[in-house]
Amino acid sequence: MGFSGAPRLMIVSDLDNTMVDHKDKNYTSLLRFGALWQADYNHDSLLVYSTGRSPALYAELRSEVPLITPGITIMSVGTEIRYGDTMAPDLGWEEELNQGWDRDAIVEEGKKLDLKFQVESEQRPHKVSFYVEKDKAEEVIKTLTEKFKERQLNAKIIYSGGLDLDVLPTGAGKGQALAYLMKKLKAEGRAPGHTLVCGDSGNDAELFTVPDVYGVIVGNAMEELLKWHSEHSGDKSHIYLAKERCAAGILEAMQHFDLQPNVSPRDQARSIGTVGEASQMTASTVAHKVVDYLLLMENWLKGGVDKSDTVFSRLKSSLAPDASYVHAFGIITNPYEEIDTIRELHGVMKEKPFCMWVDRVRVEKMSDTTYLARFDKWEKLGSRFGCAITTALLQTKADTVNGLQWKLIQETWLAGYEGSSPKSDAPKAA
Repeated sequence: MGFSGAPRLMIVSDLDNTMVDHKDKNYTSLLRFGALWQADYNHDSLLVYSTGRSPALYAELRSEVPLITPGITIMSVGTEIRYGDTMAPDLGWEEELNQGWDRDAIVEEGKKLDLKFQVESEQRPHKVSFYVEKDKAEEVIKTLTEKFKERQLNAKIIYSGGLDLDVLPTGAGKGQALAYLMKKLKAEGRAPGHTLVCGDSGNDAELFTVPDVYGVIVGNAMEELLKWHSEHSGDKSHIYLAKERCAAGILEAMQHFDLQPNVSPRDQARSIGTVGEASQMTASTVAHKVVDYLLLMENWLKGGVDKSDTVFSRLKSSLAPDASYVHAFGIITNPYEEIDTIRELHGVMKEKPFCMWVDRVRVEKMSDTTYLARFDKWEKLGSRFGCAITTALLQTKADTVNGLQWKLIQETWLAGYEGSSPKSDAPKAA
């Protein structure tokens, strides 16, 4: 489930057009959110994706965009709950949804109306999905509702996106799945300090009805969700209508609700840095500095910072002179000496669709001056992904920039995402 304690913050977000902005090919806001989460929240908070996508389409999305790993994934419009990297299913939730659910009867009624079924991957054990045009949706929903009532079927209809019509067990849905999850966390003594739910379309509406949550409707929300919000009676002060699109709207809502910290490392000045105080270092601040260092490297390669000795010294002084770098392709080098080759690569990626980010950052304090950091280091150039599973030993040093130096870096390719060979022209960051 990721973080094992009581989460300081739990963010529950839809993916398409909420966390992920498909109109932004550089995924700027998604990278901004990911950097903030890995730097300041991953160690004590819980990220949950709540998506209409099936496991197959969810995996497809993760292979296309720089999406960080959640602790929990709720899929198929709240009918499947999976935990951690292994995607272990919640069998208790499955058992609840089995009660009175007659999937064959739902399929039968859809065929009677000659509805167009969605692709096979979207037909799930507790979800039957159709494509219904917006101008026909009201009539189809009315007819199906009457049929389900006549046959006393345990089923409900959710229509979203102006096209997708999903039939689920009455007790299913994004809101019910979240309520189940929050009840489970509370029973385990892990009730979140704060919960923020995020959505853009009709199948997200139920998220905002769960008690004791903040909510953000992102700036690009669909008419169906805005209509629901305008018609929703009662106090709506816990629901924020963001001006910004997608993940940028989520960051905007974090600022509105004063969920701290709420400024992404990608929005903070990183060009110079200051001499650090080693005595102030903690595992959480080390995580922030890991993220910050990789962002500075990305900015150097993209020409986003000045090509100056002052800026480059921040990159180099963060490496111990006697450090070792065990590359994923087997070569051992000294990164303090090797990084000089990066100096002339300033701006080499300026006009290219290139980005770097880290995922699954975990930091462990080994001694008063030593920290062990584990993380996935990702690089994306166009449609090509590369990922090195990285273990690093870092030491505090008060007279260096940020008060921290990299002592040992060891990388292993993530299967299926092998990066460039040492002879490649593509620059590889330390």
